[in-house]
Amino acid sequence: MLSPCPFIQWGMDIVGPFPLAAGQRKFLLVAIDYFTKWVEAEPLARITEGEVMKFIWKNIICRFGIPKEIISDNDHQFQGRRIQEWCQGLHIRQRFTTVAHPQANGQFEVTNRILIQGTKRRLERVGENWAKELTSVLWAYRTTPRGSTGETPFSLVYGTEAIIPAELGIPSHRVMNFSKECNENLLRENLDLIEELREKAFPRIQRYKNIMINSYNKRVKSRSFQVGDLVLRRADALKPIGKLDPTWEGPYKATSVIGKWAYELEDPEGHPLPRPWNVHNLKKYFA
Repeated sequence: MLSPCPFIQWGMDIVGPFPLAAGQRKFLLVAIDYFTKWVEAEPLARITEGEVMKFIWKNIICRFGIPKEIISDNDHQFQGRRIQEWCQGLHIRQRFTTVAHPQANGQFEVTNRILIQGTKRRLERVGENWAKELTSVLWAYRTTPRGSTGETPFSLVYGTEAIIPAELGIPSHRVMNFSKECNENLLRENLDLIEELREKAFPRIQRYKNIMINSYNKRVKSRSFQVGDLVLRRADALKPIGKLDPTWEGPYKATSVIGKWAYELEDPEGHPLPRPWNVHNLKKYFA
């Protein structure tokens, strides 16, 4: 499903743990608008239902209005009774990904994971100062054209491009020829044209989504197992928050196939695991 206009459909995820920063912060709560690719993120010491609700209110609702839909995985921070009742009161539909049906959040899983991982890698380089660098990381992302839209998130939100530091070092035309009157006229024109800009971005998003999903499906299809095969499972898939460098655990035996892409597993003692596992989180075990 594609969002036809800005700010009505958001994806959310938890990233971390990072090196411990000031205030015991080690996790990053991230939200991405599916249309503009605008990102909001906040470092937190712990991720609870209450923190997620505060984040949605402060970073999404108070800045962009009440969304129609928020998509996340099914971690307890996103699907507890308290947050579900709160979202229902605001008429926000919650959609959850599942192990057996990851395509329910396909755009976030395929497209926006690239952003999450890229942001995480940049923040890892600065160690315990990662929380201080977050603002700069978000600024760089928001002012860089995205492959999925052909535009910067900033322009799709505000209707104009931000003046970036590079334009001050080597002055651009608009910086050198700035005047208050011309600037006001240009801003009015940009606001008049913002809907046209967004309409042009929509088919690009559709094409990009199809490319990414096809690529994902090819990778997944090439990783199929038979009942009785021994497999490893991704360790960070076991927890609401993943480790920075995923490791694999096992081996486990595949005991049955669920749908197209999920498997039921049992441990070496023959005990079944409590839920199915998507093929994306599994790989063949070689003794």
